Amino acid sequence: MRPHPRMRALISGFALILLVLFTPGAGLASSHDAYAVSKLTHAQATSMFSAAGITWSSSGGCSNRANSTCTSFDQLNLTTAQGAVTLKQASGCALNITGGTEVGHASGTYSHYNGYKLDFGKNTCLTNYVHNTFTYIGLRGDGYPQWQAASSNIYADEGNHWDVLFYTCGGC
Repeated sequence: MRPHPRMRALISGFALILLVLFTPGAGLASSHDAYAVSKLTHAQATSMFSAAGITWSSSGGCSNRANSTCTSFDQLNLTTAQGAVTLKQASGCALNITGGTEVGHASGTYSHYNGYKLDFGKNTCLTNYVHNTFTYIGLRGDGYPQWQAASSNIYADEGNHWDVLFYTCGGC
């Protein structure tokens, strides 16, 4: 026995509402859940960075994720890339990314390899922006000083570069 056309429409509509409510990153499902993280290819990330005026460099002149002398954006979180764009727009500073998702960084859930961190070359504009805009939160476990943005993102001064942990896109 086939349901009445109105009943089929009602069931279809209800199914669509449930799909929207419980799809990761929308509705009731939290976009902070690990399964909801959107990953980018190297090409997608470089396109976003180029459009925003963000540069990147590699000591090895390469983008192979498996090579620690390369700077790769393969498997970078979308929110991390958006966070870099937000930082560029908010600070007005020149940004040059010197580290991405390539091997050779510290491990952990919120790591470079897992797409949460980028390294930026230091310059006076960026350093002044971090110091004057964000809250100093003390030394990291390895002794580097840290500042936290209102977005919860954390900026660690590692001497010759900024190591930035992007929990969010920073208000994109």
